[in-house]
Amino acid sequence: MEKANWSSPVAGFILLGLSAHPRLEKTFFVLILLMYLVILLGNGVLILVTVLDSRLHTPMYFFLGNLSFLDICYTTSSVPLVLDGFLTPRKTISFSACAIQMFLSFAMAGTECVLLSMMAFDRYVAICNPLRYPVVMSKAAYVPMAVSSWAVGGTASVVHTSLTIQLPFCGDNVINHLACELLAVLKLACTDISINVISMGVTNVIFLGVPVLFISVSYVFIIATILRIPSAEGRKKAFSTCSAHFTVVVIFYGTLLFMYRKPKSKALLGDNKEDLSDKLIPLFYGVVIPMLNPIIYSLRNKDVKAAVRNLMAQKCFTC
Repeated sequence: MEKANWSSPVAGFILLGLSAHPRLEKTFFVLILLMYLVILLGNGVLILVTVLDSRLHTPMYFFLGNLSFLDICYTTSSVPLVLDGFLTPRKTISFSACAIQMFLSFAMAGTECVLLSMMAFDRYVAICNPLRYPVVMSKAAYVPMAVSSWAVGGTASVVHTSLTIQLPFCGDNVINHLACELLAVLKLACTDISINVISMGVTNVIFLGVPVLFISVSYVFIIATILRIPSAEGRKKAFSTCSAHFTVVVIFYGTLLFMYRKPKSKALLGDNKEDLSDKLIPLFYGVVIPMLNPIIYSLRNKDVKAAVRNLMAQKCFTC
């Protein structure tokens, strides 16, 4: 292969995908394609209603719109590549395209970690300090909170992607994965990757440990406040305002923590063998969760359902 623009002599990589399981490729192609269409439709509708319906111009729905846009970006950065890989065994991807895909995937995942913690703070203020909510969660506060989520995720991704593309890949260029997943690419480096391992460990603390701790503490106060509400109806109403977010957090972080259950030094410095679960778990995280998010928020939120009905009614009326 001809030399790439970066320091590596590898001009591209070969993605094995599910080539070792040919019977699964067609089935997964149909399933992933259908889920991707649901992601685009569900999250697109959520973005539309949060923008067009003035009743949803609140911090909670502003964060929800950001989450929906993030899910669309995250899946679009990898799903088309995965679908193409199902149709083309041993899919070839250029070094630059692989770097871009790694950057986008890591940036979106990091941003979602921070954004979910911002949403937890919003729910904490709404339930524990309702009288101060308009002041604490003013537009001057929640817009910078969302922007900082994107900035932190993007910055971390720049760091890790830069560290990765500077490594020499002078041997095997076959990625035993569905896409250019950062950890799978690092395994191909023919040099010491201790700095990458350490930086990934620090990142896991920042994007997994800190947000999980912050969200957990927030919900301890939220639950304690809800339990002090005298009426059962009041407790039910208060819990309904945060149940959708809590469900999304459990699914998101549960899957993410399960993905990274192995020590990073063992996962990165070991051999390049991966079983089927090592490929399907990230696929679940990258496709199923973005598909579930709009479903969870729409099914458990009367305001969103009402906004969708109004939007459909207006559409039918104009037709």
